[in-house]
Amino acid sequence: MAPEDLKYTKTHEWVKVEGDIATIGITDFAVEHLSDLVYIDLPDVGDGVTAGSGFGEVESVKAVADLNAPVDGEIVEVNAGLSDNLEQVTGDPFGAGWMIRVQMSNPSQVDPLLNADAYQAHNESEDH
Repeated sequence: MAPEDLKYTKTHEWVKVEGDIATIGITDFAVEHLSDLVYIDLPDVGDGVTAGSGFGEVESVKAVADLNAPVDGEIVEVNAGLSDNLEQVTGDPFGAGWMIRVQMSNPSQVDPLLNADAYQAHNESEDH
C-alpha cells in the first residue's frame, strides 16, 4: 500500500518533500513488476535533473527501467550503498531504498503529482 505522506508519478517514482528537498525512489509496485533487481545506475551529486527526464536506470533479470525525475533541481545526495545492496530497494522501497535527494528549483512541481489514492487507482487500471 502506498504511504499517504508521499506523492507519486505514473511512472512509479515516489517523492517525499521536506522543505525544498525531495527524496525520490521507486514504489513497491515498480519493484514487484521488475522482480529480481540486478543493477542500478544512479547520477552523481551536483548533477541537474529535469522533471519528466531520466536520472538513471534500474535493471532486473527481465527488464531495464528508466528512473524519471518528478521535479527540476540539483542532486544533493545519492544513496550510493544501493549499488552493492539492491535488497534495500526490494525490501524497503519507501525507506532505506530511496535513490536520490534533490534540491528543488520549483517545489510547486510536486503539487500535480498523484496522492496515494490516485496512485493506487492508476496501478489498478494498469494491471487490467
